[in-house]
Amino acid sequence: MILIGLDPGLGTTGWGVIAADGNRLSHLANGQIRTDSGQALADRLVALHDALADILIAHRPDGAAVEEVFVNANPQSTLKLGQARGVVLLAAARAGIMVGEYAARLVKKAVVGTGAAEKAQVHAMVARLLPGVKVAGADAADALAVAITHAHHLASARALGRVAGRAA
Repeated sequence: MILIGLDPGLGTTGWGVIAADGNRLSHLANGQIRTDSGQALADRLVALHDALADILIAHRPDGAAVEEVFVNANPQSTLKLGQARGVVLLAAARAGIMVGEYAARLVKKAVVGTGAAEKAQVHAMVARLLPGVKVAGADAADALAVAITHAHHLASARALGRVAGRAA
């Protein structure tokens, strides 16, 4: 199964594509979509959508996962993040891809083992879980962590389904 993780942001949106075969994970691609801060907001959102649509066409993921919005001290930043996240959700939905959504604490817990992990710990575990990966930047590492979390949750759900099927 091919999964894409997405770490939305108006300035930079990270993305990471992995292959999941049971508990076996492998890195396929990762990168960052940057928008021009000198452009109007609507133009930046279109640029984000178009770049993400191209990535979805190129990698044809079976599923997607997006980090949930956290509230910043700055309401304007939170609003812009929410708008970028909406574009990310729209692009995946238009491509017919089911989307899982995960809180940052849950991603940290799934990848590192504690929801209070530092970013550096998350990035180090991404490198361990996906040997040989060359990460395009911090946002791409976060996106790979979201994809790994989604893969773990899907594998657990499948295993629970098999157990429930045997009990019935």
